[in-house]
Amino acid sequence: MTVDLLLGLQWGDEGKGKIVDVLTSNYDIIARFQGGPNAGHTLEFDGIKHVLRTIPSGIFHKSAVNVIGNGVVIDPVVFQKEIEGLAKFDIDIKKKLIISRKAHLILPTHRLLDAASEASKGKAKIGSTLKGIGPTYMDKTGRNGLRVGDIELEDFKERYRSLADKHEAMIAFYGVELQYNLPELEAEFFEAIEEIKKLDFIDSEEYMHQAQKAGKSILCEGAQGSLLDVDFGTYPFVTSSNTTAAGACTGLGIAPNKIKEVYGIFKAYTTRVGSGPFPTELFDEVGATMAKVGNEFGSVTGRARRCGWLDLVALKYAVQVNGVTQLMMMKGDVLSGFDTLKVCTEYNYKGKNIAHFPYNVEEENVSPIYKEFKGWKQDLTGMTTYEELPVELKEYIEFIEKELEVPIKIVSVGPDRKQTIAK
Repeated sequence: MTVDLLLGLQWGDEGKGKIVDVLTSNYDIIARFQGGPNAGHTLEFDGIKHVLRTIPSGIFHKSAVNVIGNGVVIDPVVFQKEIEGLAKFDIDIKKKLIISRKAHLILPTHRLLDAASEASKGKAKIGSTLKGIGPTYMDKTGRNGLRVGDIELEDFKERYRSLADKHEAMIAFYGVELQYNLPELEAEFFEAIEEIKKLDFIDSEEYMHQAQKAGKSILCEGAQGSLLDVDFGTYPFVTSSNTTAAGACTGLGIAPNKIKEVYGIFKAYTTRVGSGPFPTELFDEVGATMAKVGNEFGSVTGRARRCGWLDLVALKYAVQVNGVTQLMMMKGDVLSGFDTLKVCTEYNYKGKNIAHFPYNVEEENVSPIYKEFKGWKQDLTGMTTYEELPVELKEYIEFIEKELEVPIKIVSVGPDRKQTIAK
């Protein structure tokens, strides 16, 4: 019996989907434990690019069962479209995908609330993806939410109406101009609910317990990065759930002492989508080149990602909070061609040099202190062994390992599942 956990260690978009896809053949069950459909996992193989929003990244492997855990929030409309997009791949969705009854539902009015709330903030907006995720988690913690298990109840539509009416009153309170046709959105919502009812709903904590007793191997899959965690991220510019290792326990019902390996995924540089502090962000040609070469645009939202040098202060913080046991470095190939690379090893925080991640990393408080490395010119995308990698890249990797005190086991040199080098 094995329960391992895979997490992003930065502000998301680290390449988790690809690594889950690479690792899936080693596991019987792939379980998603938090987040909503704003988190797109991109997988690329056989010349085809796939973007998953809610469905775990093991869906393309024949033997793995995919579980959507209780910590996830599900938009039925987005979910239905995602399933329809998989139809051409001859996947037995009914057999391979199961959903926790305790997972919460994103209603059309949750999306409208999200838009109204963000519009009311003006310049102070947090950069929401407007998918209704924040309001859904607010209803969850406020004990108002609707869950997947409620779909099975005879009075589901009455429960829906009660909550939607409450949401409309809240939307009016924001006093912003918002154009919408709720009956049209609701028709689409209830049509999608009928499609979801074709799948199996489970009591996921019991399912996971029995799977462990039966000796099944389980990989828990996180969505957004650790620095977007609602408790430990750069609050308030965060998501609405726990993206760190603890979220796997609360989002699936798995006991903490059952988790063995914690795989931490990070990019060889740093990116961030939306608003919020970013100490190593680059506003020059170097940052623009990273974005272009790395194709740094959101797989779901299409939003351009801000780019910067690797931030070891933030990365060390994420490693500590998550108890990471193995590291996997993504997009090493994007750094090919730079004469000099930089890594942030400390912050100057209010005039004092510190090596830990402080309460506030806003630009007025923090400036990065860098260590420079010699770059490399070789194209990495066709390399298949660690020995082939440029000596400069190996020095870069070894420095990161030494600083973080955790081994880097995988180096990714391209988007395809085959462009993955084991170290």
